[in-house]
Amino acid sequence: MKFFRKKRVFALLLIGFIVILFMNSTFIGKKIYPIYYKKEIKSSAEKHNIDPFLIAALIRVETNYKYQLESSKGAMGLMQIMPDTANWIAEAASVRPFKSADLLRPEVNISLGTWYMNWLTKLYNGNVVYAIAAYNAGQGNVNHWKQSGIWDGRETDLDHIPFGETRHYVHRVLYYYHKYQNLYSKDWQAALE
Repeated sequence: MKFFRKKRVFALLLIGFIVILFMNSTFIGKKIYPIYYKKEIKSSAEKHNIDPFLIAALIRVETNYKYQLESSKGAMGLMQIMPDTANWIAEAASVRPFKSADLLRPEVNISLGTWYMNWLTKLYNGNVVYAIAAYNAGQGNVNHWKQSGIWDGRETDLDHIPFGETRHYVHRVLYYYHKYQNLYSKDWQAALE
């Protein structure tokens, strides 16, 4: 009988602990969906006038915050930037020349990737969904889909994106983008400090 009472007390304590944790689901959410490189993201997002949570979502999907990654195609760093694209960005943004190895430095990679995402968003007249797709599939493909009426750039019509990889990519980036906004937007200043 004593054994069963101890089990019940333990079960009630465990249930109480779980209820308390779930009452503060933002706490759990931030543990499940953390943002790393907050200072670099915040600085670049402010400089390039773009939502920091979008940049965090792109990084989460591209590399899950692993700065040293290099893809089989040669894309490098947190935001998986191709060296040729990085050189074009550096020239267009009038930033100092750099070596490809610098793309593995988080502050350089995030700055270039954020500038590029801002540029894509402007290119698509503020349509972030088109910009995300272009970040993955390239502007040529997105322009073709747009001009031929294959895809209208709406989040509700992502299933019309002809490339499965890009369709999945956009879904994932938007998922994390919305998740980060919901978890961190109330205290985004503190969250990104």
